[in-house]
Parts: sequence; structure tokens; C-alpha cells
Amino acid sequence: MHDEPLLFEIGSPGRRAVSLPSDDLPPEVELPALEAELARPGLEGLPELSELEVVRHFTRLSHWNFSIASNFYPLGSCTMKYNPIVNEWAARLAGHQTIHPLWPDVLVQGALALMFELEQMLAEISGMDAVTLTPAAGAQGEFVGIKMVRAYHEQNGNPRKTVLIPASAHGTNPASSVLCGYRCVEVPVGRDGCMHIADVAARLDEDVAAVMVTNPSTLGLFERDIRVIADAVHGKGGLVYIDGANMNALCGVSRPGDIGADVLHINLHKTFSTPHGGGGPGAGPVCVKKHLAPFLPVPRVLQAETGYRLSEDAPLSIGRVRTFHGNFGMLVRAYTYMLGLGGDGITRMTERAVLNASYLRKKLEPLLTLAQTAPCMHECVFTDQGLADTGVKTMDVAKRLLDFGFHAPTIYFPLVVQGAMMIEPTESESRETLDAFAGAMERIVAEARKDPELLRTAPHTTRARRLDETRAARKPVLRWRPVAAGAEASTAEGTAPTAGTGSAADAAPVAATPHSTTTPVEA
Repeated sequence: MHDEPLLFEIGSPGRRAVSLPSDDLPPEVELPALEAELARPGLEGLPELSELEVVRHFTRLSHWNFSIASNFYPLGSCTMKYNPIVNEWAARLAGHQTIHPLWPDVLVQGALALMFELEQMLAEISGMDAVTLTPAAGAQGEFVGIKMVRAYHEQNGNPRKTVLIPASAHGTNPASSVLCGYRCVEVPVGRDGCMHIADVAARLDEDVAAVMVTNPSTLGLFERDIRVIADAVHGKGGLVYIDGANMNALCGVSRPGDIGADVLHINLHKTFSTPHGGGGPGAGPVCVKKHLAPFLPVPRVLQAETGYRLSEDAPLSIGRVRTFHGNFGMLVRAYTYMLGLGGDGITRMTERAVLNASYLRKKLEPLLTLAQTAPCMHECVFTDQGLADTGVKTMDVAKRLLDFGFHAPTIYFPLVVQGAMMIEPTESESRETLDAFAGAMERIVAEARKDPELLRTAPHTTRARRLDETRAARKPVLRWRPVAAGAEASTAEGTAPTAGTGSAADAAPVAATPHSTTTPVEA
């Protein structure tokens, strides 16, 4: 297998990927020197490559990527569903690609109409009254939602002090609450994995600003007491925040607004198929009931007799939370996806997501230990408890799956489940793919009982063996610099990492490439 070198290790001085004409300035004209504070030191030694070298390098790297377009990606909670090509086509239409957010409203009527209609669709699906599309991802959506909760209570004379959060919550829930000045109070989940009204009531008083609950929960379970909990919180003057990260299990079947939610965020990059992961742009719209609508961030898209316009006339608004109007390309993709499915199609999307998860749950139930025996929604959670006598852990199963061409599920989350394996197939996958995944898991469990060392040293067929992830986190290699030939390799900052190396315990030497100017070191 080709071992791709670093860009710094290939090329040669003087090579160029572009051909530019010489400047035609008269000789007496001198360009001003770059201001010192704008100059970046240490740029000497940047790679110089031809276009062919650049194209080949990045094309080869792209073949190493693991993505939903190439393999099954069962990350629980992340909802790694397929992104239809038609979404990309729509986002790349000239009218979408070339508009500028500073253009006057009259020149972007199509974009404003799309945003307005998307808000209306999300409001209908969620059972809410008003929507903002501005937040760039679910985490920012949470922050915006809790800021509106605080603004609402401040308007009523008391911002209150605490937010109730179940033990099974996403980690961003307490983070968003603390950022908005609240103290988080944990609500335990019962043996059935759900919150119960008695546990909420024991912590509920007039200082509670909101309860923040993921429904379905991170255990893949629908919170059966949610209506009763919502009524109790409202009775004390608090609000109900629903983390809508798992809306893929609700669309067209159950609406958060109908079961007591006051505010909800939706991850478009999960439920409505926009690209997900890799640090790229996301979208986390926030949907609210009418009593929170005055606090929505600006600008708002309004419909008037003369067309659509952006308005900042909202005296109670929490203000701007993003430059301009959010990640518009993501909004186009989600809008296209929803139009393509239609109302009935969105309902079938949810039904198939739940069916696929339930199918995998039944296939894997004889092999692994279920965290909860209640019917699952869009994802199912197993533990490594049944493999305890073999010494094989969840991490070993996850690493071994890579040898079978499958991405590992989400592991060790939710935190309330020891050795968790959180599996979400989404509605995208066929029965054949699910059977193949179940077959790989069956073989892995058999290997754990026959040859557990095979799993503890997995993966065996990937470009890199098992990495020392603790070491990588504590001593990251953040910069590159040449190492003199024959010099001792070091993992200190400034040393080049080389693909294909493993942990300190089992790393095999990696030969330098023909172009190498560095000494290979452990990653």
C-alpha cells in the first residue's frame, strides 16, 4: 500500500502549480513592504509542488477517508445518514452560490423565500410557532435557546438560578446552561433509562429556569413521563427545553411542541441530511413557542405585501448570534431534502430509522448485553458486560470492526452505561448492510471467546495500527520542522508525524519515503 509522504517531503524548489504573468508596473513604482504585524514568521521551507503533485497527493488522501459515501457509519446520536446528491446540486446553483449577505433584500428574494419557507416547515414538524435559522450547529442552537430562556425570565423580573438536566444528557447541555449563567442540577435516570416525575419534582422549585431534556434520550428511549414533567415544570413557572438532536425518531410521528416543549433546537446536519462532521459548517435552528418568539435573535425573515425582508426591529431580541444569517448552504440542502421527501416521506423516514434500529437490536441481542430492554427508537445501546470473562472491552470491539470495513459505533457514551456501544443505522441503510454488520459483530464476539488477543491488538488491516490516543491527546504534534538525518526522533512539539505508526508499545518502524527529508517518528 502506498505510504503517502507529507507535502513537506515532496516537491522541489522552483516548482509551481500555476503560471502567472509578470507584473506590468513601471520600474519606478515600488510596492510597499508588508507591515510587520501582518507578517508571519517561520514561513521558510514551505513545499513547492507542481499541479500534478498536488492533485495526486490530495486524491490519494481522499481515498483513505472513511465516509458515509463509502461505508456504513453507525455512530449513535450522530445520525450519519446519507446526503443525497440532489442536495449538493441545489446548493451549487449559481443563484445560491454567488449571492452576498450584504446585497439588498430586493436582490435576494429567492433566498429569503427559501429561508421563510424552511422556517415554516420546521415549525410545522416540531409543533412550534416561530423559528430562527441562524445558529451554526446544535451546540450554538442550545446556547441560543438557553439565552432566550434567560431573557424570558429576566423580562418577567427574575432570571432564576438553575437548569435541571438528566444524567443521560448530551455534554453540551450543561455547557450551554453554564455559559448562560445557570447552575446545573442533575436528575438521575431510573433503571429503565428514563427520567421520572418523582425525581424531577424533588428538585423543582421557583429557582428552576428550565428542564433540559433530550427526547428520545441518548439511550434511544422515548421519555414516557415527558408530558407530566412538562406540566410540573410549567406549574412552577419554568420552561421546557427539548434537545432535538434525535428528531430523526420523531418527524411526522410526534411533535415536541405538542408534548410541552417551549424551546427546541434541531440539528439539520443530522435529521435533514446536510453534511456532517470534519469541522465543516452545520446548522442548528431553534424553534420556540409564541411566548418566546420576541426573544429570537435578529435578523428575522418577514413576509410583507412587497415580498420578503430582513428585520432587526425586535426590542426584546437577544441580538445577533452569528455574522449575517447562518450557514445558508446548509439551509438550501435541508430545504431540498425536505421538499424531495414531502410530508409522507418525512414520516416514512422516521419509521424506517426506528425499524432499522429495532432490526439491528434484535440481530445483536443474542451476542451482546442490552443496556435497556425497552423498545428502542432510532438507536440501540449495548454494553461489553457479556464479554467480561474474556477481558475484551468495548474499545477492542470498536477497533476490530475497522478490519471488517465498518466504522465503529459511538463508544463509552452515554456515560450512564458502562462500556457502552451506541449504534444508529439511520434510515439510509439497506437490510443487506445491516445483516453484514451483524455478521461482522457475530464473528467478533466469537473471536473474543476463542482468541481475545486478536481483538486487543486490532485493527490489523488499516493503514495505522492502534494508536496511543492518550499520548496523542497529551503530547500532540502541532508543527512540522525538518529533522537532521540521523538525529534522534522526538515526540516533542515540532517533530513531523508519520502515517502508519502505532503506540509506543507496539509500533513497528516505518521506512522513510524516497522523498523524505525527515526521520519518521511515532504519531
